[in-house]
Amino acid sequence: MTPPSAVSARLDHAPLPLPAKKPPARTAPARADRPFRGIALILASTVFLGSSDVTSKYLSATLPSTEIAWIRFLVFALIMFPAMLPGSPLYALQTRRPGLQVVRGVALLASSLFFISGLRFLPMAEASATSFVSPLFVTALSIVFLGESVGVRRWLATAVGLIGVLIVLRPGSSAFHPAAFFPIVSALAWACTLIMTRMMSGTEHAITTMTYSAIVGLGILSALVPFVWVHPSWHDIFFGIVVGIASTAGQWIVVLAFRYADASVLAPFSYTQLLWVSILGFIVFGEVPDVWTVTGAAIIVASGLYTAHRERLRRSEVLVQSEPSPNP
Repeated sequence: MTPPSAVSARLDHAPLPLPAKKPPARTAPARADRPFRGIALILASTVFLGSSDVTSKYLSATLPSTEIAWIRFLVFALIMFPAMLPGSPLYALQTRRPGLQVVRGVALLASSLFFISGLRFLPMAEASATSFVSPLFVTALSIVFLGESVGVRRWLATAVGLIGVLIVLRPGSSAFHPAAFFPIVSALAWACTLIMTRMMSGTEHAITTMTYSAIVGLGILSALVPFVWVHPSWHDIFFGIVVGIASTAGQWIVVLAFRYADASVLAPFSYTQLLWVSILGFIVFGEVPDVWTVTGAAIIVASGLYTAHRERLRRSEVLVQSEPSPNP
């Protein structure tokens, strides 16, 4: 048996155990220049996102918007649950920007909630076309939050896009509905979401951002939903789950698409979502977009495409300026 004094001496001279290190925050994976793969992914995402929007409108006939959004974020959180467990290999709550992650989650929730609220009263094509003004809001917000300079041409494109919105909404006419402001507010909130995503790009992994969005959205909606609760049928629950799965899949595919191509390359193909929601809106609700909606949507899309084109040129100029000049 070892004498107590020897044990004591060994303990006195033994090195102290090092404190356990926290797992490092996940970092964004390296980009890969595969534009065709990015385009294929963005086209697939529009099918999922369009289906989620149409299903949300279908549910709005029986459930309040807050409850639809709550079911959507509940499914979202359940899908992301493995990333919330500290012992899981997918654990992703380590972040360098916790405050920004929470604010981004609030903006994403606001975008979802306002858009679903508008769907209760507006045709699918009109609501979706109006919500696609978000790139125009991004142009304005990038000056304040990203310190970017916006030239006259991009401002003109923004003004043209807003004219397209006015054509779709026709304020002052009998066709105007006050709920038309909901998709606009939704687009503004989504633009804030994109700006904050860009601010965290390169430092925050996509799964971290999505996990925080799920937690924040579900937490806020869980506090609000008791005030508007309507007991859902199994039919409502089923389609609510469809909304949650489709929207989560669509968001994740968008994130993957941006790994393979720039936003300016993907932007033209993201507008195919308007085609899907118009087709599904006709099949499910018998809605046929009128000439004003089609004309205004075409102007909004053209404005967004030109903005993406100017963004691509701006990035190219920045890259050229950053290259070292050859030795004389």
